[in-house]
Amino acid sequence: MRLRAKLYIPRQIKRWLPTSLFGRSLLIIVLPVAVMQIAVTWAFFDAHWQTVNSKLSEGLAGDIAWAVASYQDDPSPAAVAKLAERAEQSLSLSIAFQKGKKLPTRRRDALFALDRSLQDALADRLNVPFWFDTTRYTAYIDIRVQVDGGVLQIYALRDRAFATQGHIFILWMVVATMLLTAVAILFIRNQVRAIERLADAADAFGRGGEVDFKPHGAREVRQAAMAFLAMKARIQRHIEQRTALLASVSHDLRTPLTRLKLEMALSEPSEQLEAMKGDLSEMEHMIDEYLAFARGEGGEAATRVDLSDLIGGVVAAAARTGATIESRVTPDLAVDLRPNAFKRALANLIDNAAAHGDQVWVTAAPRLTGGVEILIDDNGPGIPEDRYEDAFKPFNRLDESRNQNEKGVGLGLAIARDMARGLGGDLVLERSPMGGLRAVMRLPG
Repeated sequence: MRLRAKLYIPRQIKRWLPTSLFGRSLLIIVLPVAVMQIAVTWAFFDAHWQTVNSKLSEGLAGDIAWAVASYQDDPSPAAVAKLAERAEQSLSLSIAFQKGKKLPTRRRDALFALDRSLQDALADRLNVPFWFDTTRYTAYIDIRVQVDGGVLQIYALRDRAFATQGHIFILWMVVATMLLTAVAILFIRNQVRAIERLADAADAFGRGGEVDFKPHGAREVRQAAMAFLAMKARIQRHIEQRTALLASVSHDLRTPLTRLKLEMALSEPSEQLEAMKGDLSEMEHMIDEYLAFARGEGGEAATRVDLSDLIGGVVAAAARTGATIESRVTPDLAVDLRPNAFKRALANLIDNAAAHGDQVWVTAAPRLTGGVEILIDDNGPGIPEDRYEDAFKPFNRLDESRNQNEKGVGLGLAIARDMARGLGGDLVLERSPMGGLRAVMRLPG
């Protein structure tokens, strides 16, 4: 059996990692480039640039050692003046003697350890105390050497000790990194956009909307897109075939039902006839529910509608049958859905609640996390929590916990959940604060 090693990443680090494909692809490309640039820069400053600085510092330290030795050979004012003149003309060093002075005790360090090479070079060439500063002046280095009677102060050009063009290298590295990052973002964005469009098309198809999509992008993305389009065509063909079959079944079943109803209407009234009429009405209702469940309102296009009017119409229709219903709907609550399918699903939920409770409450409001939440509560006996999912199974009426519904065949909740999930939402059951059952329908905004 082949074992595959898995890279462990701490949870604290995972929280800061990007979750999108664009962010992860960018990280995969930019992170190695950034690490490489940092490594090259470090190697440049720690090896090549440091070597150049060491050579320059050794040369400057040699000149300073010569100047100190010359002063020690003849510390007279005339000799010091002559030494300063020669150093200025030949070595570009500015030398001045400060009588009775002492060396400073503090010094600021430069970036990238620029002082290290000069410190080592002066320590090798001088056997007397010294002090220097590379940060006080931008173009000069202030070097001071403790000699008999005072301090010998020397100003040298910065170029004599350090390679001052290092910032140009850094600038080119930064520009190159930014350019490579921009190119990477451009190409990754184009590839990710193709995947995003494929995801949008799949989501729109799942919601029953129109899909106008053409495969593009990388070869693998185009293959996935063409597979999606082929699957979409097969599903639509299957739906069309099923719809045609259901239309034929509906026509064939309704024809003998109509004949039976006509014959019963012409028959002499009797108790047996009334019982047969009741059975016939129940059979007709069952056929309607079977067809509605199988059809699923799949041919209806999703549109943006105002839930206030839609829910109000369903509640009013249910109230006309004698149910006691209270509704509370937030104004201007608009969502994308299939109106007829939604009305059928909501009517099923309200009828189910009214059949098992004396009073029904319908509430619709926006969710804090986005979308809409519709609550249907009743004060009936409810059902056990461990049987909530069983209630959604087709043809399951849970007669043990709920009163017998004479017309129902156990498809109302299944149709309602199918509608909600078809729109990208869901339908769940909960314990109602009113004492009965609560149906919670969540729809995307």
